[in-house]
Amino acid sequence: MKIVVLDGYTENPGDLSWKELEDFGEVTVYDRTSADKISERIGNAEVVYTNKTPISAETIDRCPGMKFIGILATGYNVVDTTAAKRAGVVVSNVPTYGTDAVGQYVIALLLELCHHVGEHSDCVKAGEWTHNQDWCFWKHPLIELAGKTFGVVGFGRIGQRAAKNAQALGMKVIAYDEYPNKNLETETCKYVPLDELWAQSDVISLHCPLFPSTRGIINRDTISRMKDGVMIINTSRGPLIAEEDLKEALNSGKVGGAAVDVVSTEPIKEDNPLLSAKNMIITPHIAWAPRESRQRLMDIAVDNLKHFIVGNPQNVVN
Repeated sequence: MKIVVLDGYTENPGDLSWKELEDFGEVTVYDRTSADKISERIGNAEVVYTNKTPISAETIDRCPGMKFIGILATGYNVVDTTAAKRAGVVVSNVPTYGTDAVGQYVIALLLELCHHVGEHSDCVKAGEWTHNQDWCFWKHPLIELAGKTFGVVGFGRIGQRAAKNAQALGMKVIAYDEYPNKNLETETCKYVPLDELWAQSDVISLHCPLFPSTRGIINRDTISRMKDGVMIINTSRGPLIAEEDLKEALNSGKVGGAAVDVVSTEPIKEDNPLLSAKNMIITPHIAWAPRESRQRLMDIAVDNLKHFIVGNPQNVVN
């Protein structure tokens, strides 16, 4: 069996192993694949793994030997799943590997918004504390989270994990989800309508999929319904935020701070409006990427292939 990994570097820059895949056949791993090389590199391979390299209907037609596409991620919009199904190609993703990592990262971003740890450390190293006339100083207002309200938009696995972490800091959680599970409600965690979430939250964390109904869910109108000084966190999908609207709200002070690990176009473009917004933290889509999380992804990706081979495919998205 021929197995091709089109863009393995992000998943495994060298600290993991592809050995388990090699147990199933001849494996060729490319760090990256440009658009003009996709079909050529797939060739007559039966199994193809991709993270962000697109596999279009045209590619599927050109590579009739493909039987299985494994996505090294949760999102599967990089594959034309309809064309794959029509061609009899099974497409499987990895849905649950990053719950703990992303839930942890949400709190890392939130704490950075509240304390600006990195900036204060840089100031000390630059000599500002040494030459300060007082025994301490701070560059920004410092925020205590206990007793504040953490609003979660999209209460799936990651949203629930982030909520538990927020509760551990003494925060009250309110959540909106299209399909609420009332069994998850407690004294400190309640479902509310979206308008109520906008109005009551001190912090809003996005954990919903990108659908037409959620594209730009953070926009000038919804921001106008939020508390003054609200903090916004996005570790889900960049296009959930109308970035120009968020920039305006940050620069006016309506939004007190925002932190995102995802943006509308990745890698980020030089003209992205968030790059010139006040009180803005942007990180390069790394919430998912601790080694432990990537190892889980690898294990599940291999397990998906095992199940496909024995005729019992799992995590199928088409």
